[in-house]
Amino acid sequence: MTRGRATLIGFTAVLSWALLALFTALSGDVPPFQLLAMTFSVATAIGIVGSLARGSSPLAHLRQPAPVWLLGVGGLFGYHFFYFLALRNAPAVEASLIAYLWPLLIVVFSALLPGERLRWFHVGGALLGLAGAALLVTKGQSLEIDPRYTLGYIAAGVCALTWSSYSVASRRFGHVPTDAVGGFCAAAAILAVPCHLIFETTVWPQTIVEWLAVLALGLGPVGGAFFTWDIGVKKGDIQVLGASSYAAPLLSTLVLVAAGLAPATPEVAIACVLIVGGALLAAHRLLRRKASRAEAV
Repeated sequence: MTRGRATLIGFTAVLSWALLALFTALSGDVPPFQLLAMTFSVATAIGIVGSLARGSSPLAHLRQPAPVWLLGVGGLFGYHFFYFLALRNAPAVEASLIAYLWPLLIVVFSALLPGERLRWFHVGGALLGLAGAALLVTKGQSLEIDPRYTLGYIAAGVCALTWSSYSVASRRFGHVPTDAVGGFCAAAAILAVPCHLIFETTVWPQTIVEWLAVLALGLGPVGGAFFTWDIGVKKGDIQVLGASSYAAPLLSTLVLVAAGLAPATPEVAIACVLIVGGALLAAHRLLRRKASRAEAV
């Protein structure tokens, strides 16, 4: 698999995350950890079906060293755990913005990987994306950092560190098959159950639409996307993926606008320019190489 193709496969995860807000809204009043257990169960089924379709045993991919399991389960479950903890202990705007530092951190941390080199356009593209994401999250309003929400801010920061570290460290375990992600999802689903029982009251989907939304979450944003993201960060251009990940909040907002669940505002238009511009800046060398190959053919 070429680096460019793996990058495109990884970007499908970003496209899938754009549907997260819509499907979550359509899933009704199912509490977060219960929803996590349900969607990760769907993701586990995806892993099993995928392994069987390729003629291999799903159990064979579970035989991984402890560090691989710690990274996989810690990344998938840890990110969501700290994100939910942040939202419980800080205003959603500030918590979301801090959590959305993870694409920038991926770009920065990638410089530690063998064979990778951090260039100005990678950082510049990520910063433009962060500015666009900040505009979307804050809607152009100023932020108020309140010491009362310190726990929530810290949890959001840990959330960003967790996903960026998981994404970059996965590159060092490039020999681990993507099918192993199914096992990580199974463990995350199991861990979500006691969290749900401790912190939440069970609420099941009430309509067919809500059940379908939960299924769609498991097939896409909170399930299937983890498999394609794994391919992208292990075999693709991780710096381009990091910078272009800021497309997720933008596309998510555009989907909500199209569905009539959010208004179209000047801030959305400006954020669009910043995020798309940042992604193009970060990926300009990759795009230029593709153009050169096309001209050569």
